Amino acid sequence: MHKSGFVNVIGMPNVGKSSLINLLIGENLLITSPKAQTTRHRILGILSSDKFQLIFSDTPGLIKPNYKLQESMVNATMSVLKDADIFLLVIEIGDYYNFDYDLTKKIILSKKPIIILINKIDLGDQKKLEKTIEFWKKNIPGSLIIPISVKEKFQTDSLVEKIVELLPIHPAYFPKDQLTDKTERFFVNEKIREKILNIYKQEIPYSVEVKTEVFDFKDKILKLSSVIYVERETQKGILIGHNGESIKKLGVEARKDLENFFNKKIHLELYVKVNKNWRSSSTKLKRFGYQT
Repeated sequence: MHKSGFVNVIGMPNVGKSSLINLLIGENLLITSPKAQTTRHRILGILSSDKFQLIFSDTPGLIKPNYKLQESMVNATMSVLKDADIFLLVIEIGDYYNFDYDLTKKIILSKKPIIILINKIDLGDQKKLEKTIEFWKKNIPGSLIIPISVKEKFQTDSLVEKIVELLPIHPAYFPKDQLTDKTERFFVNEKIREKILNIYKQEIPYSVEVKTEVFDFKDKILKLSSVIYVERETQKGILIGHNGESIKKLGVEARKDLENFFNKKIHLELYVKVNKNWRSSSTKLKRFGYQT
């Protein structure tokens, strides 16, 4: 008897969705950052064994869109309603009111199993936890509520077991050695963007898109050439930094991370170009691979 299904993970920004999926699949696949709006696309992370295949779907955190890019992110999140076998709703301890009500209602009406994961319980106390559980029991009756800590790996080991119990009997949707639905170039872009999120401040990370134009494996070295697009000349100057120091630091950190990710020696070249108002243009967003 083989079980397989789509486990769609939803929640507000910064609740730990990507970190949770990385932990469950045992790979540092999805980028993470303390900044909101780190995840921009719907990305699948696949965990397979002889008896099951779990297809975790990471989605952008729920936000009110202010421009076209954010509209695309909201659409990516709403797409989880189409194919879910199970919903994992990730919230933080003490989160009583911040979850998007319309999506919650649609999830309940779908009649699919819902597991509510109360994350970051290491940051709260028993009274706060009990109050959180009580609130969500009332708002989503019939759901399974599990307090966890992704950071401390508390109650995450048994989570896969609980998910498999709720999955339908079905053959694998993907080859058992496949880890994701995205290309290697996509993850080069994402790993570079992750470093930008962690190194730069203010508006820079939110104005950036990365596109890898060269992906060539020769003589045991993976040669990469990636373009970082920004919206204004001033942002380009900040990214490059005085005498190129900032982009040099970015290149070093991104290369180290990519070498760990691909387990290969890497030669990385970075360029910065201005693409005015790309976040507000449907045409430009499509060229970057966003659904508009």
